[in-house]
Amino acid sequence: MISIREQDYGLDVALFNEFSLADFKLFEDALVKRVAEQGKPDVLLDLTELVDFTLDMAVEEVKFVRAHEQDFGRIALVVSDVWIKLAAHIAGLLSHNHLEYFDTVEEAQAWLARSVAA
Repeated sequence: MISIREQDYGLDVALFNEFSLADFKLFEDALVKRVAEQGKPDVLLDLTELVDFTLDMAVEEVKFVRAHEQDFGRIALVVSDVWIKLAAHIAGLLSHNHLEYFDTVEEAQAWLARSVAA
């Protein structure tokens, strides 16, 4: 399941339970829309409630990141599970985006909001 909210800096995305291909398609659409409106939006990904992801979603994510890595700005990842963090880190190696890890959503939002205010 996915929750997507627009913010001044870009998007807040929270993932719950299993991240499926259908969820990823919703994320793709929201990000492409935000790019058209804002340029290079920053993205907060809250993975603290993520339990699993589907293989077809992972394949689509790699394709999307490679095709659109220049379209978005910084990425703030909120993650507690060591295996999810490792998977996110490996995926991050495939792109050139500025990626930071946080323990709480509030810390991630503050980091992303700082550049908007500056």
